[in-house]
Amino acid sequence: MSLFESRILISPSKWIAGVLLAIACATPLLAIPQDLGDSRKDDDAFLLLRDSVRRNDATKAEFYAARLADYAIPSYVDYYRLKSHFVAATSGEILAFLQRYQGTAIADRLRNDWLLELGRKREWAMFDQQFPLFVLKDDTQVKCYGLLSRLSKGENVAADARALLIYPPYYGEGCSALIASLAQTGQFTQEDLWAQVRLAGETKATGAARRTIMLLNGSDDKIAQAIDVPAVVLAKGVGSSKADREVFLVALGRAARTSVKLSVLALRKALPRLTPQEQAIGWANIALPASYVVDPETSDYWRLAAGAPLSIDQHQWRIRYALRDGNWQLVRDYLAAMPPQLRQDPTWVYWQARTSVALAGGQMTPEAQFLYQSIADREDYYGLLAAEELGRTVSIPAPGAPVTAQEIAAIAANPGIRRALKFFDMRLRFEGLREWNWEVRHLSDRELIAAAEYARQHHILDRMVYTSERTRALADYTHRYPAPHDEIMRPTTSTLGLDRAWVYGLIRQESRFVMNAQSSAGASGLMQVMPSTGRWVANKIGLTNFVQDMLTDVRTNILLGANYMNMVLGSMDGSQVLATAAYNAGPGRLRSWRSALTKPMDATIFIESIPYSETRGYVKNVMTNATYYAALFEGRPQSMKARLGVVTPKGYSEKDMREPDPRGQESQQNSFSSR
Repeated sequence: MSLFESRILISPSKWIAGVLLAIACATPLLAIPQDLGDSRKDDDAFLLLRDSVRRNDATKAEFYAARLADYAIPSYVDYYRLKSHFVAATSGEILAFLQRYQGTAIADRLRNDWLLELGRKREWAMFDQQFPLFVLKDDTQVKCYGLLSRLSKGENVAADARALLIYPPYYGEGCSALIASLAQTGQFTQEDLWAQVRLAGETKATGAARRTIMLLNGSDDKIAQAIDVPAVVLAKGVGSSKADREVFLVALGRAARTSVKLSVLALRKALPRLTPQEQAIGWANIALPASYVVDPETSDYWRLAAGAPLSIDQHQWRIRYALRDGNWQLVRDYLAAMPPQLRQDPTWVYWQARTSVALAGGQMTPEAQFLYQSIADREDYYGLLAAEELGRTVSIPAPGAPVTAQEIAAIAANPGIRRALKFFDMRLRFEGLREWNWEVRHLSDRELIAAAEYARQHHILDRMVYTSERTRALADYTHRYPAPHDEIMRPTTSTLGLDRAWVYGLIRQESRFVMNAQSSAGASGLMQVMPSTGRWVANKIGLTNFVQDMLTDVRTNILLGANYMNMVLGSMDGSQVLATAAYNAGPGRLRSWRSALTKPMDATIFIESIPYSETRGYVKNVMTNATYYAALFEGRPQSMKARLGVVTPKGYSEKDMREPDPRGQESQQNSFSSR
């Protein structure tokens, strides 16, 4: 039998499942245990109840709910029964549900629903009573209603509103009403409103932009045109009124997402008719999309934007380009101009420390030491980098005492955990995640380790990882960084000469070891292989009988995913950083981003300036995972900085990096290693 024939054999578990299915099909239905048959019927009825509510079919919802009087999860039956007529439900009905299921995830979900309805109706007395009881507080619109309630009582909430109102696509009726009320009471100035219009344009929130500009007596049709068809607005040129000029500035930013050059030409032509601040805003609106495409003139655009009021993204991207330029004084100035809340994010705490060291000629400063220490205990990307700057490499602490059968039994008896397992068994992952995550919120470290082990025993590895990550003083790193299917992975990576720690680090980020995971784009399995990629790799390695369904087979998924990683790694000159980014964003985009390099760049700066936020976070997480896996597999401390290394332009040789700089300075690689 050939290597590739062996890859397509049906796994033992699938063979057994097939035999059982054949036996079941050949057996009279009466042979199925009655309680199992009833359970399946109830599950089907529950799914139909859930779908009926989603389709707003109250009659069918009541029909299916009536069939589920003794269902295993009564709280969800009652939830959907109530949701089927929620707008008409009385406060008494809702309060009775909340009291009956007090302390559960589904009760908090219903309270979230009710707060939205109370806010919409402006029933502030009941809203104010219920809002403090809302546990998760993860709904932006509910938060807006909370501020609107306070505003209705005469409180000044402008500062809280500015901190909250940073992403218009999430606003909804509550946030739009809050903005209007802030304007009417004078707590929001015209500049606050124009900032909201510009932010809506930046995030392509046409509806929010239309509603806000009407508060400024501007044309909602014109702002919609600036966002949706900006070239038309630019072709007309800048108008004379404040509103027309602001619409033009929004159009500049939107058009730059298609053509930076077109927007630059339009702005240069309009400069005489714009105030100095409007000119700066125009350059900032162009600089942001120019950053996304790594335009060679981006740094110049950011310099021309000096004095502009910036959005959160604009603040961050002008710092990233100052980092790319190696202009540490400018980095410090830009960091100082950041909103304080943003500056306290671990990302920018780390870069404040790096900046302090760079401006001190590479010497550790008291400021840098303090900043590094403030984040060095974090187990994420920036925590590891900060710890290493303080002389601590990544090592794995010894696990504590194994959990006992009694500790596992206590987790198994938890009603929320039991509901989660029921939902996972029904392939209702959203509900299962909600129940599991709710229950582990307040567990002690020992209880969390027991819950992680319980998840492992039930093959719910993503919840095992999630639960293990919540421990504080104790940790079992085999739970946090599991290595399932190693009997397949080890020989595969060994044959390819591939770093097993890196592959597992990527899988942990891609799928959290959920074998049937499938992305919205169609990527499948542990390594989230796209069908087209699977076919291409299969053809390259000689797997001639590949079909798409094979992507859900563990052996085939690992074979194709690992081979693809190896091919991408080779095309990226052996850089795990570049190959990881290419695995997520595609090799074509990485070639484009890499082509913007003119000399070697510290990988931390390259990663920080990856244009796609998803890919940027993905690379940070994969490289962090790989460092921990290497520490586990090798049993010795690991260096994150060594793993990241330096990113070079295509074709840039080691000799090039060793040669002295023509200006008499050290090579960039040497300056990196001196940190």
